[in-house]
Amino acid sequence: MGKSKRNTPKPDSNRAQRLAARRAAHEESARAVTRPFAGLAAECDLVALREFVPSATATLKLAAGAQRPVTLATVLPGAVAALVRAGEEPIGFVAAQTQFASDDPAADLAAAIRWTQTAEPGESLSAATASATSGEGAVALGEVIDAGAGLDLTVHQNFDWWVPADVQPDPQVAATIEQANRAIMPSARLELGGDAIGAAWWVDAGERAHLRWVRPEDEDALMLALARVHAAGGLHLGEGSRFAGSFRTHGLLVPVFDLDRERHATEWTTPATEFGARLAAALASDAPLTADERRSRDGLRSRQITLR
Repeated sequence: MGKSKRNTPKPDSNRAQRLAARRAAHEESARAVTRPFAGLAAECDLVALREFVPSATATLKLAAGAQRPVTLATVLPGAVAALVRAGEEPIGFVAAQTQFASDDPAADLAAAIRWTQTAEPGESLSAATASATSGEGAVALGEVIDAGAGLDLTVHQNFDWWVPADVQPDPQVAATIEQANRAIMPSARLELGGDAIGAAWWVDAGERAHLRWVRPEDEDALMLALARVHAAGGLHLGEGSRFAGSFRTHGLLVPVFDLDRERHATEWTTPATEFGARLAAALASDAPLTADERRSRDGLRSRQITLR
């Protein structure tokens, strides 16, 4: 007897459509870049700027051959990908948070930077996918900026920088800035001592403040280290804090702490540095997990979410 064809769906049937949709989802997932900013010294800050920092800027250190300076910003007016500000020396601006994006945000950012080098002053770019900016195809972000350079960040508590200091914005732009300023949450990047790594960002979210610490380690290794610290009673930043959970984004794990908002951001620098030392010691351990540590790991994983 020949092989049964019961498992072959009829063309245009509901089952065939479901299978096609599932295949398309798998293909899209395979195309997505798991850790787009890997290999860059600024990886953790780039992830923070893209995901949750409200208002910050940094002048990028560009690769050799760049003709025009470029400022990286969290978000630009209209959520555009890039613009060129007119002046005696035109300046390019590119955004980490945009209205339109591809599956590779690093390639989008690289395309936006390249666009600023030839665009006319006053022009803006809605979408920064490689196909929208040039016919040359995608280019790695590390080829456009200095991969070994960190970000010298300026954190803003408003969006007044959207307009140059010597320019009077028209009423519509002024209203947009005022609306954005009303919605902004006070933020700060903690400058930690010791051998602390990653990017630790404080934010006043209203009822509570939070510390989100973007870490560069392998996700599984970091989760095990957090479990060791938790089992030892050290998963906190001292009085007025509690571990809230963690989220995964752009291939990195981000531990989150709830904080007493009555304390200033700088008051958390020492506790965070001390926690960083505990975490570093746990990361250095290769001992098998104890029963308590395994229970801690399972509990921490149950409180983990994935943004993308």
